[in-house]
Amino acid sequence: MSKILTVFGATGNQGGSVIASVLANDKLASEYKIRGVTRDPSKPKGQALAEKGVELVKADLSDKESVQKAIDGSHAVFAVTNYWEYMSKDIEVSQGKNIADACKAAGVSILIWSSIPHAGKMTNGKLSHLPHFDAKADVADYIREQKIPASFLNAGCFMSNFTGALQKSDEGNSLTLNLHPDTKMPLFDAAGDTGKFAAGILLNPSETLNKDIYGATGWYTPTDIVNAIEEFSGKKTTFNEVPDETFRKFLPEAIAEEMMETFMLVKDYAYYGPGGDKILEESLKYAAEKPTTLKEFIAKSGPY
Repeated sequence: MSKILTVFGATGNQGGSVIASVLANDKLASEYKIRGVTRDPSKPKGQALAEKGVELVKADLSDKESVQKAIDGSHAVFAVTNYWEYMSKDIEVSQGKNIADACKAAGVSILIWSSIPHAGKMTNGKLSHLPHFDAKADVADYIREQKIPASFLNAGCFMSNFTGALQKSDEGNSLTLNLHPDTKMPLFDAAGDTGKFAAGILLNPSETLNKDIYGATGWYTPTDIVNAIEEFSGKKTTFNEVPDETFRKFLPEAIAEEMMETFMLVKDYAYYGPGGDKILEESLKYAAEKPTTLKEFIAKSGPY
């Protein structure tokens, strides 16, 4: 009898990637029946998953009872929360704890928690406006405290954030950030590759249990990004470095401080902090498939 893998955010980028990778892996597809959790199973994305044999269940992450029902009977769970939905650290932490508590009550054998580093702790409080980092990291700490068997998939910098920030024109493209052109960043195709790392965790449970797995394809610079876009598009593409405060003033007030500090974390603390390069190198060994390179991502994400 197949074991149940419950995937939260089934119709989103990360959850959808996990489902796709598991279904594409013969061993995992035969081992697991997938239960996809979404707020509205009737939407087209949900129905497309149902046609692939995914069991769809409805749940609200702020409703403990619905979360428990979604998880009951599961052998494994992949869980992700979305800070930007409410832009509230308290809500995201509460939702994450609801998932953790339900996993503990259900006796889940492996929880894959989509996390990122705790910026406040890493920087000794210097960068204190990064709740979308710290909320997920606080939940990771709670999972450890509760002794829930888990692996922590720490996503790198989303490649889509850089292509999304690109300023395009007929004459050429430009990317403006508060980064040095040679700042190395761990880049990640969240929609394409979350599942590759999650599948690797499921295929290697003893080696990855209770460990941080870093999700990224490698280290790239802003110069690498604009060069790749220029090569693909044929348009002159430039990178502009600006001071932190100048960059902040470019952005909507609601997210300005947070986005400024996100890139400060990248340039001053290498995003993952000390030793991140070694942990990423080790993590890449567990990816079930080769992650998407920067050039591959650029090629599928145009036009520019």
